[in-house]
Amino acid sequence: MSTEPASDLKFEIGHVLFIDIVGYSKLLLHEQSEHIQKLREIVRGTEQFRLAAADGKLMRLPTGDGGALVFRTSPEAPVLCALEISEALKPHPELRVRMGIHSGPVNEITDLNEQANIAGAGINIAQRVMDCGDAGHILLSKHIAEDLEHSARWRPLLHELGECKVKHGKVISVVNLYDDEVGNPQLPEKFKLAQQRQAAVATVSRSNPIFRRRYLVIAAAALLIAAAAIGLRINSRQAPVTPALPDKSIAVLPFENLSQDPDNAYFAEGMQDEILARLSKIADLKVISRTSTQKYKSAPDNLREIARQLGVANILEGSVQKAADQVRVNVQLINALNDAHLWGDIYDRKLTDIFAVESDIATTIAETLQAKLTGEEKRMIAAQPTSDTTAYELYLKGRLLWGKRGGDNLRQAISFYEQAIAHDPNYALAYAGLADAYAVLPAYTATAPRDVLPKAKTAALKALQLDDKLAEAHTALAWLLCIGDLDMARSISEFQRAIALNPNYATAHHWYGNGPLTALGRFDEAIAEAKRAVELDPLSPIINSDLGQNLYNARRYDEAIAQLRKTLEIDPTFYWAHFNLGIALQLKGDLSAAIAEYTKAQQLSDNPRIPLMLAAAKAQSGDKDAAVRLLAELEELNRHWNVAYWCALLYLSLGNRDEAIRWLEQAIADAGSLNITWIKVDPMLDPLRGDPRFEALVQKVVGPEQK
Repeated sequence: MSTEPASDLKFEIGHVLFIDIVGYSKLLLHEQSEHIQKLREIVRGTEQFRLAAADGKLMRLPTGDGGALVFRTSPEAPVLCALEISEALKPHPELRVRMGIHSGPVNEITDLNEQANIAGAGINIAQRVMDCGDAGHILLSKHIAEDLEHSARWRPLLHELGECKVKHGKVISVVNLYDDEVGNPQLPEKFKLAQQRQAAVATVSRSNPIFRRRYLVIAAAALLIAAAAIGLRINSRQAPVTPALPDKSIAVLPFENLSQDPDNAYFAEGMQDEILARLSKIADLKVISRTSTQKYKSAPDNLREIARQLGVANILEGSVQKAADQVRVNVQLINALNDAHLWGDIYDRKLTDIFAVESDIATTIAETLQAKLTGEEKRMIAAQPTSDTTAYELYLKGRLLWGKRGGDNLRQAISFYEQAIAHDPNYALAYAGLADAYAVLPAYTATAPRDVLPKAKTAALKALQLDDKLAEAHTALAWLLCIGDLDMARSISEFQRAIALNPNYATAHHWYGNGPLTALGRFDEAIAEAKRAVELDPLSPIINSDLGQNLYNARRYDEAIAQLRKTLEIDPTFYWAHFNLGIALQLKGDLSAAIAEYTKAQQLSDNPRIPLMLAAAKAQSGDKDAAVRLLAELEELNRHWNVAYWCALLYLSLGNRDEAIRWLEQAIADAGSLNITWIKVDPMLDPLRGDPRFEALVQKVVGPEQK
């Protein structure tokens, strides 16, 4: 897709040679570098390349594992170049290269460095032609073959293959170019498979009706027997079943920062985040959250493995170059299952046009993956959240820091959001970001919930006043209604609204399951939402950990332990997973293992909830001295960290029910004491159930009608 207005497009016919290295993604890093370098030397060494480049009649488009050459001379130029390349590759059998050739419309783009680049149908069809072949093949579109067949020189080399089905079920006619010296005379695998299917159908159709029915019965029986045998082998080996990856699924990998200023890295990450945000609003797509893609780099070597880990079929990768008020964005959409290049484009724009670029990319991806878009989804994708580029950059910095969590990061994020709002008081996303940062601040710092949750709610409401269709703002408000106001009914309503607006927003599913649904004991729904969040953000430590928390609240301790250990495989240093694993093990009755996990958590974090639970586990195991030593410090500790709920659990481990209830009352009095939200379901509080004083507290939190 061009980056210029439609009225300014200048198309010309380009004669395109598309080249790639077969099996490139399976090579080791040094092998990839060596193969690309050698291929580059061979291509640049051809006479056709040198002549066209010297006359200014050649454009080049790199693609990572090869590239495209566009000759603005004659249809013969890419064919002659392909023959030269094929001849030069003979001493290099390790270089398994295939080529596709087509003549078609292309348009030229000029980037920030005044260098030419290209896009257009001519490029796309040449790649589709190439994709029909295997290593060694030089394939031509029927169109360019017809231009050549009138020449006595080329006619003997042209061998028609027929039709090949390509992307979106479209069919193209392909011709194989070869002789005794160059090219690959073998029938491409795609055509072999097509012929085998046709032969099978022809065999059946030639038979009489009785034989055809008998053939189908025998074939069906054979398939059933084979399936049964395979099933037996699979069951005997207990091999896991790998689910098919949905075609309409995508992960956006971190964009590479090509700017000379490394401080612009936040802008590249922000571009990734904004494209994700727009794609996630499309209900017909499965979109993986940014948290799970951050461990990967752009243009990775093992796309298929990354796709398997993330549960998607398609991957978008790209780069961003920012210089003053100019931005260059280069993107490629790839089917990770077969390494097919589905779409790519280069955008050179003013910074003020960046939202149009993000919208264009998201829309083109949706069209390429054949995702259905409603009118409202189109509106949300095209929305421009602010016209102030400075406010936008400040928001990106805040969002990046919020995603990293941690006390210092969250405080800086709040500062950036506030600066963004100062530049644009009508920037709804900045208010939503401010609400998110304030909402989680008490979990990572000594900040009292009562001091920041009202600020968070004010920011969320302001965001919704500016844009009532902002899923992030509905999610923030829903969470605050749950943990701050203890208004479960309104919280549920807001979460449902958020998910309807953005079904791919992992945080909405995460907090919905972990918040009011769990708090009310609606465990099946809660766990389903938590699992949906994991599906959308499979490598997020906090989402995976909180699924474990949901499971142990549902008294599914073995599943919780397994889930939390899986979380620690993702991030062994994540203290929250060690802490929750300690709780699950303690509930299971494995106190020594619980103590070990609490100890690991304490080594990774100074959160005072950890020593309280460690002391409680030790007291439960018979070592009450550790708990007793903490009792004198509880009032002071709670004043700084708001740990009344955990103090109740410590007293309960000592068998002191009265003090446990007193501390629970204190937790309710401390507006937004966080964990008090789950008083109805927490297994740690089971010893108090049936006590009228405790049951009254439960009703105060969740309401008598929901008890």
